[in-house]
Formats: sequence, C-alpha cells, structure tokens
Amino acid sequence: MSEFDEYIVHGEPGQKEKADAWQTAIGLQDVDGLKVSAYLLDTARQHIEGDISIDEARERIKAYYETKSGHDAVDEEGDKVSANIAKILSEPSFAFSLVGLTSIHRRIFEDVFKFAGQLRTVELSKKEWVLGGNASVSYQPAVDLREAIEYDLAREKEFDYSSHPISEIINHLSRFIADLWQIHPFREGNTRTTAVFLIKYLRSMGIPATNDMFKEHSWYFRNALVRASYKGLNISPTTEFVERFLRNVILGEKNELRNRDMLVGASLPKTMPQSITTSASKSQIDTLNCTLEELAVLKVIEDNPKITQTDIAKSIKKSASTVKRITSSLVEKGILIRRNGRRNGWWEILT
Repeated sequence: MSEFDEYIVHGEPGQKEKADAWQTAIGLQDVDGLKVSAYLLDTARQHIEGDISIDEARERIKAYYETKSGHDAVDEEGDKVSANIAKILSEPSFAFSLVGLTSIHRRIFEDVFKFAGQLRTVELSKKEWVLGGNASVSYQPAVDLREAIEYDLAREKEFDYSSHPISEIINHLSRFIADLWQIHPFREGNTRTTAVFLIKYLRSMGIPATNDMFKEHSWYFRNALVRASYKGLNISPTTEFVERFLRNVILGEKNELRNRDMLVGASLPKTMPQSITTSASKSQIDTLNCTLEELAVLKVIEDNPKITQTDIAKSIKKSASTVKRITSSLVEKGILIRRNGRRNGWWEILT
C-alpha cells in the first residue's frame, strides 16, 4: 500500500484527487533515486484532509529547509519537487508549446535548480543502467534545442486523434513523447518534466488516464524512453516498452512492467511483439474499433452508466454537441445502446 491509498480508496472526491496528485509527484522522484521525508508526507496529509492549501503546503516545505540544519539534500530536492508537481497536477491549465514545456520545468524545480526553466547550453551524456551502464542516448545538440522542440510540437499538433484507432494512437503517442524526451532540453529533470507534460497533455485532450503507472513505475517509464531513443550496434530504437506503459495508463491494461526486460543483452521472450497489443484490462472496451474520443466517452459511461451527456462533456472536456455526435456514432456502430428512455434510462456498452 502507498502512503495515501486510504484517501484514494475511501476518501471524498476532493481527497482522492489530491492524494492521486501527491502519490504521482512522490513516485516520479524514483527516476533520479530521490526519496521524500516524513515531514513532507505529514504535510501532504494535511493538504489532502483540507487543513491547508497546496500553496501553504509548499511554503511549509520551503520554510522547513530554510530553518533545518544538517538536512539531507536528497530529501530537500525530493520534497520540494514533489510539492511543486502536486500543485501543477492540481491545476486544469495547460499550454502545449515550448513556453508551456519550459514553464513546467521552471515550476517543478523552483528553489531547487538555479537553471530552472532554462534550456541547457551544454552537451549531455549519461550512462544508462538499461544500456549496461556503459552507453548513453544521443541527445539533441544544445544549439538546436529550441528548433527541435518547436518542430516536434508542430508535428504533433497536425495529428488527428479523432480519426485513428487506439492501437495507432498508442504507437504515435509513444513515438512523440520519446522524441520529445530525447531532445533533453534541460540540464537536469528532463524525465520528470516530460512525465508531467504528458499527464497534462493527456488530460487536456480528455483522454481517460490513470496516474498509477507514474506513481509506481516511473523508473520503468524512464528506461522505456531510453530504449525508444537509443540506437547502437545491433540495437534499434523501439517504442514497445513505452507502448506497454501507455496502454496501462490509458486503457487500464495490466501489462507486466519489468525493467529487466529492457536491459540490453537480456534474454527477452521470443514471442514479445514490437507493438504491445495484448489486453488484460478489467473490460474489453479497448479491443473495440474506437477512436480516442469514443474511448473517453465509453470509459466515463463504464464508471457511471446513468451519466448524462452534459456530465460526460464536463468529464472529458468536450462540448455537449461533440458528446452527442460521439454517442450517436457509438450507437450506430452497435457499441452503445440507451436503455429505458432518455429521462430515466442508462447506457449499456455492448462488448
């Protein structure tokens, strides 16, 4: 059990959202081997229970380290960054742009790095565990960072998520986020920034996503990005591991996430496909021939069959007319049916 599972399982809606944000924020520290202090956990609980605001929680953490002598620098970074991420994840605003990306880095590492929010001016090379501890991904040269980010974001904006089936969307999204990560725009904190940017991006599109994977498997996420970006002798970049991770995030599948499966030189199962498409989710919604918008609607209906179209629209951040079009399309496809009339009825998914 994680620190705040009690709130996620039994808490009020507001408590669940806060606990989820804190658990995700804390879990993301694993990508750099960071931990958080008991003081941070106690402060987070006070915020979850409504005793203090998120800004008060952040100020308490800041004051704690200003007055505490002989503290652990690892704890300090983990605590401050966790509080900053929890605040960002609690906000609905999101800018899909270079400014938005650098703003996320600046806000995550405020009072932690002097270069927070600044594109790096030095070249990077990092020996990776998943590459046997003796090789590094080739990152974007510092002189080309701005152009590379703007190019990737511009290409992503051209992709029409409403016209592709889920399997193609997962593959595309895996490639996009791996390419963005490979640029490595900042001196430190690239994986945590990429993860928060991805979570916010998914939410902005109304994609039904769970943050549990970032909470529990952030190191796997980083290693998967390495394998999607590294090219070496007899080794080609592959998004299969990022896809496995994202299928769990977006579709709720239970694909096993093991870091050792990605280790270069490890004996991988011969039956492992290049694109993970197997399903082990609690339902079979993801096996239907649906677009991303249709999947979002179905996920909401699965959780609450009596939900109204107005509430569906609020949940997936789409207009009421868009939801009406989507539900009509699902009915025409024989995937969805309305039982017992419009006023007192409910939705039934025909899987």
